[in-house]
Amino acid sequence: MGAAISAMHYVGMEAMRLPGAMHYRVAVVALSIALAIAIAGVALLLSCTSKNQESLTIYKISSALLMGLAIPAMHYTGMRAAVFSPSSLPMDAFHATEISSLGVLVITGSTILVLLLVVSAAFLDRLLLANQAIGAAVRAGETNFRTLTETIPQIIWIARPDAQVDFFNHRWFEYTGLTAEQSKGLSWESIVHPDDLPGCLEKWRKSQKTGEPYAVEYRLRNSSGIFRWHLGRAVAARDEKRRIIRWLGSCTDIDDQKKIEQGLEEQIAQRTAALSEANLKLTEEMQQREHAQHELNLQTDLLVRSLTDRTRKTTLLAKMGELLQSCSHVTEAFPVVASFAPKMFPDIRGALFIINSTDRLLEVAVHWSDCQIEDSTFSLDSCWALRSGRMHQGGTAGAISCAHASTLNSPYACLPVRAQREVVGVMHFQMAPGQELPELEVAIIESFAEQVGLSLANIRLREELRAQSIRDPLSGLFNRRYLEETAQRELARALRSQHPLGLIMLAVDHFKSFNVLGHDARDTIIRELGSFLLHNVRGDDIPCRFGEEEFVLVLPGASLEAARLRAEDMRQRITGLNMLSQGKHLNKITLSVGVACFPAHGTGLPELLSAVDAALYQAKKNGHNQVVVADSRSLTDRLSHPVVPA
Repeated sequence: MGAAISAMHYVGMEAMRLPGAMHYRVAVVALSIALAIAIAGVALLLSCTSKNQESLTIYKISSALLMGLAIPAMHYTGMRAAVFSPSSLPMDAFHATEISSLGVLVITGSTILVLLLVVSAAFLDRLLLANQAIGAAVRAGETNFRTLTETIPQIIWIARPDAQVDFFNHRWFEYTGLTAEQSKGLSWESIVHPDDLPGCLEKWRKSQKTGEPYAVEYRLRNSSGIFRWHLGRAVAARDEKRRIIRWLGSCTDIDDQKKIEQGLEEQIAQRTAALSEANLKLTEEMQQREHAQHELNLQTDLLVRSLTDRTRKTTLLAKMGELLQSCSHVTEAFPVVASFAPKMFPDIRGALFIINSTDRLLEVAVHWSDCQIEDSTFSLDSCWALRSGRMHQGGTAGAISCAHASTLNSPYACLPVRAQREVVGVMHFQMAPGQELPELEVAIIESFAEQVGLSLANIRLREELRAQSIRDPLSGLFNRRYLEETAQRELARALRSQHPLGLIMLAVDHFKSFNVLGHDARDTIIRELGSFLLHNVRGDDIPCRFGEEEFVLVLPGASLEAARLRAEDMRQRITGLNMLSQGKHLNKITLSVGVACFPAHGTGLPELLSAVDAALYQAKKNGHNQVVVADSRSLTDRLSHPVVPA
């Protein structure tokens, strides 16, 4: 390119016709030619460097600039080499060429044609170079692809859009033992496990139809006839119009992974089974514990209720004991028992039978809750509890029933009631039909019967002690101490109610004359007279032994006349009393009787005793065996003669 530019320049210079002479400096000419060639060479180098670059780069710009610089650089350097000098020779026009318009057109056309040919040649060169580059790239890509497919451990295959496989890598042939001819088409189906083939084909056809990626696990038979698990994948390669042109697929051996997974699954299954079994055992244990806890809660609740009920009954038993200890007489205890028994045993009926010491029979003392009693009185042998000395339960199938409960159609229980080791009665309990006596109630019932027996014993003991303190042991009548206590109370009551109160004092006439018969005769007279008085007084009257042979009767509500009539009646009836002492009849006795009355003869006990004693003295003085009413002489006179027992 540089030489052509130089030749064109100097040929043009030689074509010039001047009236002068032109000479060239050789060194400068050589420099201009070398400069043109050098610049053209650098431009060529830059052009080759930027040949594979599609965008506008610094190399392309530099190449164009250098090519443009080569022409003026060479031109002006060549012009510098020419030396012009005047010449006397005429201008030579022989060698000049005259160019017509047609010549200009021909030259111009030829020049353009040459340029077109040059450009075409350059374009063809570039096209050939591009095709060569593309072919080299394709060959390099195929080489790289084959290198890649042959180096990776997976099976690689390529199929046409119609699912016909036309490429396998060497791993396929190594694994299956098939040849390239045997592997064409759909021959791969023959090495898929029969159990996996239907699912594999179904997914492959679906992917072909939809163009979706294909992925499936199946077993492939190797050259030894052994099936190994593989993971098959395939993706569709598409052109610019999104049409499938190839299917690129791979088969990855996952048999070891599958075995590991199966081992893990088996371990997981075993551990899951173990966990399930442990969970089942734990659940059963928890259920058993919950059941045991529930049973324990029920038992605890039952025990708490039982203890609460027992505490309540124990409290009631203690309160009943306190009330029973406060009773003065046995008859007062029976209502207390009837009051507390239904509270302690609300579902149980019952009755208390007491032994009558006179005729040795059991009599109903009290009953509660509509207890069914066949007979209010029965013999001691009629109750098996008294026979055995312990609780007896009857009224059930196979049980022996007591005679006093033979007609009962419900269970019952009888307990002996003891007082100081002596049986004083029977506690009888009746349950509803079909109901049995609870075991927990037995101890409470026994304690209830024991408490009643103990309380009755204490009451009877107190009665005996009180009787000994207020009664005369020989006559059986109240003593003088009781007279003084009771008379004061009766006087206060009479004063409040404004009612009279009679007082009788009587004495056995000639009592000392019986001394010759001995003490037994005298005791017999006192004893018989005491019995006579007890059977001939009202319930409210108070008979007392006042002295050795003197007796006093307090008659609440009796007027003076009523008291006198009562005294006269007793005086007359005593004469008919027959008495025996050591088998011998004693002589008839007579009584001297004095009568006084409140408030006619005084308002206090000393006044009344003085008045009635004076009347008794007057009866004895008048000849014995008579009744004398106290007179109304002054209190001072009566108190001057104090009452002194004979």
